[in-house]
This record gives sequence, structure tokens and C-alpha cells, in this order.
Amino acid sequence: MALTLAEIRAKLQAQDNKSNAAPTDSVIYPHWNVPEGSTAKIRFLPDGDTKNSFFWVERAMIKLPFVGVKGQPDSKRVEVQVPCIEMYGKEYVCPVLTEVRTWFKDPNLEEMGRKYWKKKSYLFQGFVRENPLADDKSPENPIRRFIISPQIFNLIRAALLDTEMENLPTDYNSGLDFIVSKTSKGGYADYSTSKWSRKETALSTEELVAIENYGLFNLSEFLPKKPTEIELKVISEMFQASVDGKPFDLEAWGSYYKPFGLGSDASRSVGTKPSVPVAKPAATDTDDEDDPPFAADNNDSDAEPMATADPVQVNKAKSSSQRAEDILAMIRNRSKVA
Repeated sequence: MALTLAEIRAKLQAQDNKSNAAPTDSVIYPHWNVPEGSTAKIRFLPDGDTKNSFFWVERAMIKLPFVGVKGQPDSKRVEVQVPCIEMYGKEYVCPVLTEVRTWFKDPNLEEMGRKYWKKKSYLFQGFVRENPLADDKSPENPIRRFIISPQIFNLIRAALLDTEMENLPTDYNSGLDFIVSKTSKGGYADYSTSKWSRKETALSTEELVAIENYGLFNLSEFLPKKPTEIELKVISEMFQASVDGKPFDLEAWGSYYKPFGLGSDASRSVGTKPSVPVAKPAATDTDDEDDPPFAADNNDSDAEPMATADPVQVNKAKSSSQRAEDILAMIRNRSKVA
């Protein structure tokens, strides 16, 4: 039976409301919500992709800020996250980083370069063995995914390079738990006291049964979708507009990428949806070309700043606003000369 116009409109409205809602994925464990001063104990598991030498995959996203949305005078600042295509292999060229790398040759442009440099995070999987989050809803499949910041990853990696670690921490019988400890520093969440457990433990019967019943995730399947040639062109246009201080053009770019929460396809801007498995095994940080051409920031994480911000940090941000405008003018002048 054909639907009436009112019923069609109601269905469309329901779809829009569902799409605009903030995405919730209980499979991802939000360790950044752990109360300050508490710890969570995690047991990492191998990648389901046996071709991956590591038990994680690397993500690289670029944040493009805009002053607002074109045609919406009252819109506030918005931000679009796009995948850096370099995470899929060195044979790919990122249009944003190609330009940004040249900025670091000029000390006056370094601050702006940091703003547009790719933000790394690392995708792991495993069990949450001790959970301080009272309102966390564990899914039926107890194997969770973890989005790990560079600060925590560097601690994980350093321990793996330590010759005193005899067994892989993901070993089912002689593995190690990882303890995520949350404190604060300068008004921001700090995880520098996180560490591996000293005592090796075997997986429990329940955990082994869960692996048998549900299997391991192929982590690369949860990386953002690799941009097509057309999408790379769109990313390049958005980057130029962002640098020039222009608003986000929903009509021109909205069918490809959108700020989170703006329209029905918002999930594409954050790369949280599963995609075709196209990524190679994660790279390590030993390749200088893959590292930022500036000192790494240990607080470069996915977590939100602590609720109480340090006044020094706030004043610092305010005093740098005029400097940002001056740098923006320099970049524009460079483009005109080129």
C-alpha cells in the first residue's frame, strides 16, 4: 500500500533525526571518560588480519576548521575531519601535507603548519578487565576496540622495544595487561603514568570462549574510507578555503564531507564507519618522513580537555589569535607570489 505524503515526510524526518544523533558505538571503549585519578586495565589482542605484523593499525586524520557555514549567517565555527591518504601507503600523495610541509621551512609559518598537520591515533582491540566507568555499557561481544592517542602509544611502543619484555603482551597464556592511568596536566588529560602490568597472566576461560565465538576484528576494516581522486580534489579545495578563512560550502562539498552533526552524512567526516579493508600494516614512528617536522606533542590525543582549563593556557590561546591572523596573511601572500 502506497504511503501518504504525510507518512513519507514522517519517515524522512525520522531518518534525519537518526542520522543527526551523535554516533554511539559501545564496541569502542571510551577510556578518555575514565575519572581523573582512576585506572582501567586493558588486555590487548592480536589483529584478526594475520598479515599485520603489529596488533594495531594507525589512523591519520586532518582537521580543517571553518569560520562557519556558507549561507548561514548565524552559524558558529565548524570543523571537518578528513582522512590523510598517506596512511594507506607512501605511494599516495596528500594534497594538504604537500603544501603544509613547505611551511615548516619558514619559522613564522610553523604555528599554522601544526594546525593543519595530520593527527595520529592508533586502533587496538582487546578486553576491558577492570573498568572504572560505572555507566559504561559493555556490548554482548566483550572484545572492544580502543582508539589510542600518541601519548599512550609511545608508552606501549617503548615497552615493546625493552629487551626485558620477554613475551608478546597479546599472548593468550603469558601476556600482559596495560593499565591506563588518567591524571591532569596544564588543564588537560594526561596519561603519562600509564604502564604495562609487571605480572604476566593468561586469558580467562570466558575470554577464550569470546574469542572463539566472535572472532577477532580485522582492524583495517575500521579505518576511514580511502579518498578517491574526486574526494582528494574536494579535500584540496576545502583546505584552501579553510586557510583563506572562508566558510564551509555545504552545496559544493556536503555530498563528500561534512562537519560532525551537520546533515545526514556526518559520519563521513570523522571516519568512524567501517570501510573496505585497504590499509597496509601500521607503520612505526622510525620513518622521519612520516613524523611531523616539529617536536612531537605528547598531549596530541583524541581526548577532550579537562573541564577546568588552566588560566595560563586560556590566556595563551587569546594572545595568539592576532598572531594567527598575521600568519594567515603571510600564507595568502605566498600563494599570490607563487
